[in-house]
Amino acid sequence: MRAAQFTAYGPPAVVHVTEVPEPHAGPGEIRVAVRASGVAAGEVALRSGRLRDLMPVAFPFRTGFDAAGVVDEVGAGVTGVRVGDAVFGAAGFARRGTNADLAVLTAWAAKPAAWDWAEAAGAAGAAETAARVLDRLAVAAGQTVLVQGASGGTGAVVVQFALALGAVVVGTASEHNHDYLRSLGAVPTTYGPGLAGRVRALAPGGVDAVVDCAGGALPDLVGLAGDPARVVTIADFAAREHGVHLSHGGADAPAWHGLAVAAGLADEGRLRVPVAAAFPLDEVVAAHELAETRHARGKIVLTS
Repeated sequence: MRAAQFTAYGPPAVVHVTEVPEPHAGPGEIRVAVRASGVAAGEVALRSGRLRDLMPVAFPFRTGFDAAGVVDEVGAGVTGVRVGDAVFGAAGFARRGTNADLAVLTAWAAKPAAWDWAEAAGAAGAAETAARVLDRLAVAAGQTVLVQGASGGTGAVVVQFALALGAVVVGTASEHNHDYLRSLGAVPTTYGPGLAGRVRALAPGGVDAVVDCAGGALPDLVGLAGDPARVVTIADFAAREHGVHLSHGGADAPAWHGLAVAAGLADEGRLRVPVAAAFPLDEVVAAHELAETRHARGKIVLTS
């Protein structure tokens, strides 16, 4: 089968599609014939070598964390899913390898009818992340949450999860994405110089929690929250210098319950997964090139 991988750190061109042996579902796992899979921002950073000290990888490194497809193998002990079911899910932080024709998933949920394959492909990683960071911050109804980088593929899902919890959400994005954030239910503002003043004007009662999906503004974000413990970043690798928790698969227990939450919200029409672009699997280099710009509004996916 075809699969995307890289064998050395470097630019997008180091990723290539090659033939590899088929994986098989083990106990507690399922295998899917992949219809579409996500290109994770974290893997773009891994591939570049920027994270080699924090999260070194073994080569060859098979890419892809989340996927959507049709179940074609069910491992021992698995119940509630059958061959032929349409699902979305994730391979787990250790296995990965979903940018392929076949992928083994360790967490999954039924694909909502409202989502096409591309939307479903980008959902699992974002949903797990959103549940993980909002659980850590104990976000509750009536609180005000600031999401830095709210229009990206993960930020937009964090926004919608927080709204579903009953929070008021202020989201930062470029001005041309403000109408999009309003359509999700967030109060938009721009990032950059003067951020603290703009947020205080929009949330005079203060900010209870901050989720940073963009990086580069932790001093302002800590100042707005009043306590670094009220800030979680998934993007700023200088987090420790500011007393902020950097949340990632190697640091925190995964929040797989977020997949069921996402499916339920989607079935209710309360969760949209923005897709910036979809590329055929063989165009994985182009997908990584777009991801590296960090200007895509939504998830980048590969179709099989």
